[in-house]
Amino acid sequence: MNKEQIMESISNIELSKLKPFEDHPFSIRDDEAMQQTVESVREYGVLVPAIARPLEDGTYELISGHRRKHACELAGLTTMPVIVRNVDQNTATIIMVDSNLQRENILPSERAKAYKMKLEAIKRQGARNDLTSSQVETKLRADERVAQESGESRAQVQRYIRLTELAPELQNMVDEGKIGMTPAVELSYLKPDEQKLLIDTIDSEQATPSLSQAQRMKKLSQEGKLNDDTMLGIMMEQKKPENWNLSLPMDKIKKYFPRSYTPQRMEETIIKLLESWMRKRQREQQR
Repeated sequence: MNKEQIMESISNIELSKLKPFEDHPFSIRDDEAMQQTVESVREYGVLVPAIARPLEDGTYELISGHRRKHACELAGLTTMPVIVRNVDQNTATIIMVDSNLQRENILPSERAKAYKMKLEAIKRQGARNDLTSSQVETKLRADERVAQESGESRAQVQRYIRLTELAPELQNMVDEGKIGMTPAVELSYLKPDEQKLLIDTIDSEQATPSLSQAQRMKKLSQEGKLNDDTMLGIMMEQKKPENWNLSLPMDKIKKYFPRSYTPQRMEETIIKLLESWMRKRQREQQR
């Protein structure tokens, strides 16, 4: 990077001229934290300038500061302080990812996409890490650099990036904690049509696959044997029982039974009702 490229200035730029970063992986949520940011902006203004790079049409692409811009809009402001930095697309991508990864409450799918964007940017740069301060030049694998600069292991970075191969619906289930990270990585190897079939099966069975089930689906997919029947067979299996017992508060359920019913008879009745409900669901799925 030459001297002209690192020259920068701080300007108050109209919000209408600040374009979001292309394929920005981090969502902006109108949550309590955003409301606090809005109130701070109203009272003190934007204390930390955003970072943007100039575009040929006279507008600017935001590199860092998407949440601050949104807060300014909600606060009724029309401009915000911005550090204008003349950098190329790859450098901008790396800065964008690094400046956002320090945030709390980053969703797995957001981190996955961010790691992938940074990885690809580094590869386009030649995966070179220049340590100019010591005049020592070293080369790292792109994923090693992403791992080193994010505080993750290389294997963990690779696992996150696998999540980008999941269908959006499955990514959402990972974000919501319905599917664990490890089984999600296994499911990412399923073909798009197989993932669509899995989404439909999850919906019909109201259950998500365990690690063992995900591994078997992956193996069947690689063998060309994963279809509606084999997937349903796996998903209908009872998962390995965990060491816990379900207990129901008596004051909540006794109102549904005659006074003469003992706890044992209540339990028997509940089991029979559940069995009847399960048979009904199976009949509906066979239609």
